[in-house]
Amino acid sequence: MGIFGSILKKLGFGEDEKNETTVNSLPDTNATAPSESGETNDLPVSEPSENPTQENKTVDVEAKLEELAAANPQKLNWRESIVDLMKLLGLDSSYAHRKELARELGCPEELMADSAKMNVWLHRTVMTKLAENGGKVPTDLLA
Repeated sequence: MGIFGSILKKLGFGEDEKNETTVNSLPDTNATAPSESGETNDLPVSEPSENPTQENKTVDVEAKLEELAAANPQKLNWRESIVDLMKLLGLDSSYAHRKELARELGCPEELMADSAKMNVWLHRTVMTKLAENGGKVPTDLLA
Protein backbone atom coordinates (compact mmCIF):
# COMPACT_ATOMS: atom_id res chain seq x y z
CA MET A 1 0.00 0.00 0.00
CA GLY A 2 1.30 3.45 -0.93
CA ILE A 3 1.31 6.50 1.30
CA PHE A 4 -1.91 7.81 -0.23
CA GLY A 5 -3.47 4.40 0.47
CA SER A 6 -2.45 4.84 4.10
CA ILE A 7 -4.16 8.25 4.16
CA LEU A 8 -7.34 6.70 2.75
CA LYS A 9 -7.23 3.92 5.31
CA LYS A 10 -6.65 6.31 8.23
CA LEU A 11 -9.70 8.33 7.17
CA GLY A 12 -11.89 5.24 6.90
CA PHE A 13 -12.18 4.96 3.12
CA GLY A 14 -13.19 1.46 2.05
CA GLU A 15 -14.16 0.26 5.53
CA ASP A 16 -17.85 -0.17 4.69
CA GLU A 17 -16.98 -1.82 1.38
CA LYS A 18 -14.59 -4.20 3.13
CA ASN A 19 -17.14 -5.05 5.82
CA GLU A 20 -19.93 -5.48 3.25
CA THR A 21 -17.74 -7.78 1.15
CA THR A 22 -16.89 -9.85 4.19
CA VAL A 23 -20.54 -10.21 5.14
CA ASN A 24 -21.58 -11.02 1.57
CA SER A 25 -18.86 -13.60 1.11
CA LEU A 26 -20.14 -15.71 4.00
CA PRO A 27 -22.30 -18.61 2.86
CA ASP A 28 -25.99 -18.58 3.71
CA THR A 29 -26.20 -21.69 5.86
CA ASN A 30 -30.01 -21.66 5.75
CA ALA A 31 -30.19 -21.99 1.95
CA THR A 32 -29.80 -25.18 -0.01
CA ALA A 33 -28.77 -25.65 -3.62
CA PRO A 34 -30.79 -27.94 -5.91
CA SER A 35 -29.02 -30.98 -7.30
CA GLU A 36 -29.27 -32.10 -10.96
CA SER A 37 -32.32 -34.22 -10.09
CA GLY A 38 -34.09 -31.15 -8.66
CA GLU A 39 -33.66 -32.26 -5.06
CA THR A 40 -31.98 -30.04 -2.52
CA ASN A 41 -28.76 -30.90 -0.78
CA ASP A 42 -26.83 -29.36 2.08
CA LEU A 43 -24.51 -27.17 0.01
CA PRO A 44 -24.55 -23.55 1.19
CA VAL A 45 -25.53 -20.89 -1.35
CA SER A 46 -24.36 -17.28 -1.16
CA GLU A 47 -26.75 -14.57 -2.28
CA PRO A 48 -25.82 -11.06 -3.47
CA SER A 49 -26.28 -8.03 -1.26
CA GLU A 50 -29.76 -6.53 -1.23
CA ASN A 51 -28.38 -3.00 -0.85
CA PRO A 52 -25.20 -2.56 -2.92
CA THR A 53 -25.26 1.25 -2.55
CA GLN A 54 -24.13 0.89 1.07
CA GLU A 55 -20.69 -0.10 -0.19
CA ASN A 56 -20.00 3.41 -1.52
CA LYS A 57 -20.64 5.55 1.55
CA THR A 58 -19.21 9.04 1.44
CA VAL A 59 -16.47 9.83 3.95
CA ASP A 60 -16.85 13.29 5.49
CA VAL A 61 -13.16 14.20 5.43
CA GLU A 62 -13.59 17.52 7.20
CA ALA A 63 -15.62 15.99 10.05
CA LYS A 64 -13.12 13.15 10.53
CA LEU A 65 -10.15 15.50 10.58
CA GLU A 66 -11.89 17.94 12.91
CA GLU A 67 -12.65 15.05 15.26
CA LEU A 68 -9.01 13.94 15.21
CA ALA A 69 -7.82 17.52 15.72
CA ALA A 70 -10.09 17.99 18.73
CA ALA A 71 -8.63 14.88 20.34
CA ASN A 72 -5.02 15.82 19.55
CA PRO A 73 -3.03 17.78 22.16
CA GLN A 74 -1.10 19.61 19.43
CA LYS A 75 -2.68 22.49 17.52
CA LEU A 76 -2.34 21.17 13.96
CA ASN A 77 -3.36 23.23 10.95
CA TRP A 78 -4.48 20.35 8.72
CA ARG A 79 -6.47 22.73 6.47
CA GLU A 80 -3.30 24.34 5.10
CA SER A 81 -0.33 22.17 6.03
CA ILE A 82 0.44 18.76 4.55
CA VAL A 83 2.87 18.22 7.44
CA ASP A 84 0.14 18.83 10.02
CA LEU A 85 -2.34 16.74 8.04
CA MET A 86 0.05 13.79 8.03
CA LYS A 87 0.87 14.26 11.73
CA LEU A 88 -2.84 14.33 12.56
CA LEU A 89 -3.27 11.01 10.76
CA GLY A 90 -0.31 9.50 12.62
CA LEU A 91 1.83 9.26 9.49
CA ASP A 92 5.51 10.06 9.00
CA SER A 93 5.57 13.70 7.85
CA SER A 94 9.31 13.87 7.14
CA TYR A 95 10.55 15.57 3.99
CA ALA A 96 11.56 12.21 2.50
CA HIS A 97 8.11 10.76 3.15
CA ARG A 98 6.36 13.82 1.69
CA LYS A 99 8.61 13.66 -1.36
CA GLU A 100 7.69 9.99 -1.80
CA LEU A 101 3.98 10.89 -1.57
CA ALA A 102 4.52 13.69 -4.11
CA ARG A 103 6.11 11.23 -6.54
CA GLU A 104 3.28 8.77 -5.95
CA LEU A 105 0.71 11.45 -6.84
CA GLY A 106 2.62 12.76 -9.87
CA CYS A 107 4.04 16.05 -8.65
CA PRO A 108 5.86 17.98 -11.40
CA GLU A 109 9.66 17.87 -11.00
CA GLU A 110 9.98 21.67 -10.94
CA LEU A 111 7.81 21.78 -7.80
CA MET A 112 9.71 18.98 -6.11
CA ALA A 113 12.87 21.11 -6.17
CA ASP A 114 11.18 23.66 -3.85
CA SER A 115 9.80 22.07 -0.66
CA ALA A 116 7.35 24.92 0.02
CA LYS A 117 5.83 24.71 -3.47
CA MET A 118 5.78 20.92 -3.28
CA ASN A 119 3.97 21.06 0.08
CA VAL A 120 1.28 23.42 -1.25
CA TRP A 121 0.79 21.25 -4.34
CA LEU A 122 0.75 18.11 -2.21
CA HIS A 123 -1.89 19.39 0.21
CA ARG A 124 -4.23 20.50 -2.59
CA THR A 125 -3.68 17.28 -4.53
CA VAL A 126 -4.30 15.05 -1.50
CA MET A 127 -7.58 16.88 -0.82
CA THR A 128 -8.60 16.59 -4.48
CA LYS A 129 -7.74 12.88 -4.55
CA LEU A 130 -9.76 12.33 -1.37
CA ALA A 131 -12.74 13.93 -3.11
CA GLU A 132 -12.17 11.80 -6.21
CA ASN A 133 -12.27 8.70 -4.00
CA GLY A 134 -15.67 9.60 -2.58
CA GLY A 135 -14.65 11.96 0.19
CA LYS A 136 -16.68 15.01 1.13
CA VAL A 137 -14.07 17.79 1.10
CA PRO A 138 -14.76 21.55 1.42
CA THR A 139 -14.37 23.20 -2.00
CA ASP A 140 -11.88 25.77 -0.66
CA LEU A 141 -9.43 22.90 0.01
CA LEU A 142 -9.53 21.50 -3.51
CA ALA A 143 -6.95 22.19 -6.24
